[in-house]
Amino acid sequence: MEHKYITREMLLQIPRQPGIYKMLDANGNIIYVGKSKCLRNRVQSYFVKNPKWEKVGRMVSMIKDIDYIVTDTHLEARLLECTLIKDIRPRFNAQMKNDGRYFYIRVENYNKHNALSITDERTDNCFGPFRSRYTISDFLGRLKNLYPIRKSNGRYEVEYHMFPLTMEQDTFNENREVLLELLNEEENIVLLTEALQEKLEEAATACRFEMASVYRDMIICFGMLRNGLNGYKALASRDILIKLPVGDGCKMFYVSGGNVINTSYMETITEKEKKVFIKESKAIFKAKIPSENEKAGIDFRDVLYSEISDLPMEAIEFLS
Repeated sequence: MEHKYITREMLLQIPRQPGIYKMLDANGNIIYVGKSKCLRNRVQSYFVKNPKWEKVGRMVSMIKDIDYIVTDTHLEARLLECTLIKDIRPRFNAQMKNDGRYFYIRVENYNKHNALSITDERTDNCFGPFRSRYTISDFLGRLKNLYPIRKSNGRYEVEYHMFPLTMEQDTFNENREVLLELLNEEENIVLLTEALQEKLEEAATACRFEMASVYRDMIICFGMLRNGLNGYKALASRDILIKLPVGDGCKMFYVSGGNVINTSYMETITEKEKKVFIKESKAIFKAKIPSENEKAGIDFRDVLYSEISDLPMEAIEFLS
């Protein structure tokens, strides 16, 4: 594909290394930020005869220049991409730049119409933050048909009602306590899911397939809720040492509280050097001022969680 400004020679100058790239328009504005394990291959993929997506075609027609930053590792490229998207908010980036729109689920006091609501700010009895407002809103609407959810002898009792029941204050408060239990403790969501699974199987056995599909959808929704509330607990509650090969050596990352606290390149990792690095990292963490932007933290934790999940076990060491 011939381009008015971007030539083949320019593309060939881009290294085959990990990093981030920035697409600039005629006014020098950054209109897109991306990352890749191989910058040249990724950037070249935009300049093809028939772009895969219409959005890419529109963006490419506006590109006048390309800038890039090489990083030692793909993890650093992803973290830098996230930071730049939040800082610059490029026109053609869709993800990670609108964290101000992320929201919380709030357990309400007595309210005949809403036991759970969505709020933009964290207050008492709030859980989250979450990203997909439409998905969660739809789930909370459907959840009304399960109320009241009761607990007896360590088991949850659920029944789907075709129309939501009006709960008087005593019943509402009992249901409220159950909701607080579910949102505070992951194992309670597991127990509720088991109760929903039993209902699904009963409906399927009775050939009530439409009702079975309703319970199936509720199980999926509670799984999504469980992941949103607890998906990062293991990451955030433990200090982690990540070791990634870089050239002839290795780059160390110290992760604590779901954040990269410190990095260091080492040609060889001795036990002594590792202990010094850990001690230094703990001192940095102790002096670090906690971020006030809880919503933005979701995206950075996503990056870390997905990268750690893809790494071989020998690259990860849990310290606590």
